[in-house]
Amino acid sequence: MSIEKYLMRSEDEMDFIPIIPLNESDHDGVDGIEVPAEIPLLPLRNTVLFPGVVLPITVGRDKSIKAVNEAYKGDKLVGVIAQKDTNIEDPSTKDLEDIGTVARIVKLIKMPDGGTTIIIQGKSRFQVESILMDEPYFKAKIKKLEEEEAPKDEDFKAYVANIKDLAADIVQLSPNIPTEASIILRNIENPSFLIHFVSSNLNTDIKDKQRLLELNQIRQRADLLMQLLQKELQFAELKNKVTTKTRTEIDKQQREYFLQQQLKSIKEELGGDSNSQEIKEMQKKAEAKKWPAAAKEMFKKGVEKLERMHPSTPDFSVVYNHLDLMLELPWEDYTEDIYDLKKAKKTLDADHYGMQKIKERILEYLAVLKLKGDMKSPILCFVGPPGIGKTSLGKSIASAIGRKYVRLSLGGLHDESEIRGHRKTYIGAMPGRILQSIRKVKSSNPVMILDEIDKVGSDFRGDPSSALLEVLDPEQNNTFYDNYLELEYDLSKVLFIATANNIQNIQPALRDRLEIIDLSGYAVEEKIEIAKRHLLPKQKEMHGLKSSHFKISDKMLEKIIQDYTRESGVRELDRQLASVMRFQAKELALKGKLKANITANDIEKILGKPRYSNDLYKTANMPGVAVGLAWTYVGGDILFIETSLSDGKGELRLTGNLGNVMKESASTALTYLQANAKRYGINHTLFEKKNIHIHVPEGAVPKDGPSAGITMMTAIASALTGKKVKPFLAMTGEITLRGQVLPVGGIKEKVLAAKRAGLKEIILCWQNEKDVQEIESAFIKGIRFHFVKNMSQVLELALVE
Repeated sequence: MSIEKYLMRSEDEMDFIPIIPLNESDHDGVDGIEVPAEIPLLPLRNTVLFPGVVLPITVGRDKSIKAVNEAYKGDKLVGVIAQKDTNIEDPSTKDLEDIGTVARIVKLIKMPDGGTTIIIQGKSRFQVESILMDEPYFKAKIKKLEEEEAPKDEDFKAYVANIKDLAADIVQLSPNIPTEASIILRNIENPSFLIHFVSSNLNTDIKDKQRLLELNQIRQRADLLMQLLQKELQFAELKNKVTTKTRTEIDKQQREYFLQQQLKSIKEELGGDSNSQEIKEMQKKAEAKKWPAAAKEMFKKGVEKLERMHPSTPDFSVVYNHLDLMLELPWEDYTEDIYDLKKAKKTLDADHYGMQKIKERILEYLAVLKLKGDMKSPILCFVGPPGIGKTSLGKSIASAIGRKYVRLSLGGLHDESEIRGHRKTYIGAMPGRILQSIRKVKSSNPVMILDEIDKVGSDFRGDPSSALLEVLDPEQNNTFYDNYLELEYDLSKVLFIATANNIQNIQPALRDRLEIIDLSGYAVEEKIEIAKRHLLPKQKEMHGLKSSHFKISDKMLEKIIQDYTRESGVRELDRQLASVMRFQAKELALKGKLKANITANDIEKILGKPRYSNDLYKTANMPGVAVGLAWTYVGGDILFIETSLSDGKGELRLTGNLGNVMKESASTALTYLQANAKRYGINHTLFEKKNIHIHVPEGAVPKDGPSAGITMMTAIASALTGKKVKPFLAMTGEITLRGQVLPVGGIKEKVLAAKRAGLKEIILCWQNEKDVQEIESAFIKGIRFHFVKNMSQVLELALVE
């Protein structure tokens, strides 16, 4: 149904609004009006006028205006008739329906634009018998159609009640029809007028309305009207269902939009929209940024996406953080290198004492960088025991060439995402540690220390050492891809320096990309100089003793080093000196003055009795005990090999937590002596009647490797011959069944360990002579070296009567 507002439109648009007459009783007198035999016709396009219904019409066509004016001059009656085809602008006689409604012109209004508006009320149905003329307007000869009296039976009353109910339901479901319409419907008493009024307002095809008008019997009209109402009610229910569903979706969106607009207004009142301000600032920064075209394009797309998003949406912070990272990365910003080799040497000497070979290697490396410039050279890797200054050496290099310094600790790293970053769609996603470090120093060519590269772990989350392959390959790292950034970043200008304690723990493919530089432990003389130049001034300052004048002599420093430390580096020495400084600070606070010199008694008072002693090697050795040299990841060390004979069946027993290689060395030594027993004056029956037990003290410490081969054989030979091993003698080397002595590694650490322990003679393979020559002669002063080729020479030197 279509009960609409009162609108004035031209009749050719065919948009009419039925109105209830002010006095419904007017309808009762419809049959009593005199209908002339000839009457002017007013064709209507989109509607049908029913008796008793009032319509406002704006008349626009010339013929219609003339017909209305002619009727208004006379009895004010006009024949309103519908067009068969609503699309025809200028209808002819055959385009008009046969049955229409005689209407009275209630009011005629002349409009300023020349148009005419009339209000008409339907009075009676008529039938056209013939068209008398069509110019200047239609005029027809008509016959009045009599209206049937409304039946009084209960059946018809049910029809009327049903029509009212259906019409009320449609009004209820139609949001465009005012609810007052249902009240009006309930108050219409005349059944005939009710049918005409509902028919006029029915939202159905014009032909259906014409059929209703043409039916003579009121019961048939009521029946057809009910069918049409049922059809419209079903349509209204379906439409209402769809509209309600759509409105729920739209209402939610409109509510969010409304709240967002309110929030925006509040922010503007408080001093502008901070988000739009932030985006503008980002765009301003981007304009001044030097970066690749791919990064620029991605940033532009990201900003466009950010502008379309509301800050409360979860993706806003993801996009914002990604753009913020892009802005903060240095991209093509580089610090200017200072390749002044003299200055670099001066800086290295000031920061680190000794290490002459290492410093020369670094200066050579810097020289290559200065000449080559493209950084396509292997990455340095400092390998050595803890506490010798590997990490600080990298810092010195950065200072020497004027670059930013950043340290990346890889110890315990077990997630590949720590290197490559996480996908930015994950909650809490971050870029990898490499890009985070570059972002922090704001330079694309820093010196980056990859600390403890040998302690990288791997588990189900990935293998970080495999991810480092791309970072540390000069052929690949110019297009390093971070998962969070989602762009390639150039790392080829970064100077990577890795540090490690044990080269064997580094993955072979990664080791191949590193230029290994071995850093050995310090000799006692070096430690004394390091203590004087670096450790003592640092500890004095840390303990508030910078202005206090007291001295620790070289002899006292040597006592601290030899009696209280056993290490390749200087960390433990630093801690012992800190203990001395704390004692001095307490003395100064209590007594107000300090002694000028610290004596040996003071050292023992502060640090306690000596922890390590060389007297162990000065005692008379019994036969079967030899001193060997070992390499550990914390430097060199010495170890005893003890051999004892007991009655038995010639079994060999090995104890001391020995590894497979070391056990094999013992078996090889025994087999060699069995084969050459006569040559060395050994009774061959001993091998059948005596059990041989070899023990290496400190049984809780795992030991392995071939370098104790000659020491084991010397200890077994000493036990079997009854000859003692020369005191203050140490040895290291691998043996073969032919009695050959083979070279071993870690010579510098082993020699320095022997020097620290107070040993005076060392037996080595002749091929290790070159390693000894690389050690500063001042550090091994007082040690005599014996270079041998076979076991006969070893036994001649080692065994004494």
